[in-house]
Amino acid sequence: MSINAYEDILLGSFANFTALSNKIGGDVAAQAELVKQAFNAQFSFVRTAAECSAPSNNSDLQNLLKPTSDKIAAIQSYRESHRTSQYFNHLSAISESIPALGWVCVAPTPGPYVKEMNDAGQFYTNRVLKDWKEKDSTHVEWARAWIQTLTELQQYIKQHHTTGLVWAGKNKPATGGSAIPPPPPPGGLPPPPPMMPLGDQVGASVGDDRSALFAQINQGEDITKGLKKVTSDMQTHKNPGLRSGPAPYKAPAGISNGTKAVSAPASVAKPPSFTRDGKKWLIEYQKGNSNLVVENAEMNNVVYMFRCENSTLQIKGKINSVVMDSCKKCSLVFDSLVASAEFVNCQSMQMQVLGKVPTISIDKTDGCQMYLSADSLDVEIVSSKSSEMNVMIPKGSSGDYTEQPIPEQFKTTIKGQSLATTFVESLG
Repeated sequence: MSINAYEDILLGSFANFTALSNKIGGDVAAQAELVKQAFNAQFSFVRTAAECSAPSNNSDLQNLLKPTSDKIAAIQSYRESHRTSQYFNHLSAISESIPALGWVCVAPTPGPYVKEMNDAGQFYTNRVLKDWKEKDSTHVEWARAWIQTLTELQQYIKQHHTTGLVWAGKNKPATGGSAIPPPPPPGGLPPPPPMMPLGDQVGASVGDDRSALFAQINQGEDITKGLKKVTSDMQTHKNPGLRSGPAPYKAPAGISNGTKAVSAPASVAKPPSFTRDGKKWLIEYQKGNSNLVVENAEMNNVVYMFRCENSTLQIKGKINSVVMDSCKKCSLVFDSLVASAEFVNCQSMQMQVLGKVPTISIDKTDGCQMYLSADSLDVEIVSSKSSEMNVMIPKGSSGDYTEQPIPEQFKTTIKGQSLATTFVESLG
């Protein structure tokens, strides 16, 4: 039944998603092909679990998961390598939520995990809905089809794998090799390739350690018999020389047996870039640059700043919007925006508007100081999964500001058949 139910997803909402992706074409269709391969790989894995017993060790389990894991990595890499795509929001919606396929490694709450991943991509699906609802309804249907696919996956898990993946087989243990031949793909789909970071893998046995712990506790008064007496020469208050403790361990320069010490590979630093691609300004990988200036821009232009650190960006004139993505300790100063200023996955950011901005959006950001102007006091600030957000409101023409924090803690009560939510004021 679990196999048939999973196949219903592939032939239903997911098939609709792939059809709409192919209709849109371009990068959306190319990424959707990778998503299809990932779902097919997981279908093969679910079928293995339905026919076999659980693997006896983690190595075998990782081999079974590798096909889906590889496809998830490919989906996310495709998004990173196509940041200039006109469908970047589409690619990001999938990239942020595709880890939902990792539910097979989650216990005891795999269903809520899928919902969490679905919510993680909601920021970008909402942007697709906003940008395309007046232009092309195909994109709106595409976003809803993807959300529906993950919603049905969550319902499937709730029904068939409530507290974790069920290995239903009895006499056919799954191994890292080929425990069973791969199943024929549903609907004539291409066979899945030879799967997902294990993340927080659950299932390690702690029964033996727990039994030993309770055995010691049940000794009663005898539990202290094994303790050694602390003599006066071992007491630090009588021997100040003992207070410094042992010297910290230092790794040897080389290993005595002649083998070379292995060090973790350093992350490759990408070169900074500042380019203009039609209506889009791309500023990436800048570090310690306080002289970033966008000028002579037009009102329909968009500025996108990605993975910059300790840098300052100034935008002269009025443009459509600005997006700060995965930046750290950066400052943004601009005149006016037609649409919005957005902060996504950022840390320790500062923003100052000299003219007017209708909307400020903050998502998964820790630390954001927003200095408003007198003309922007009607701004709407939308925040989610963020902390340490403060709004600086000007005091007349004196140049001083009043600092107001954006609430991070909320209280929800039940009012009949509905909920009432209020923010909790800080007592500090």
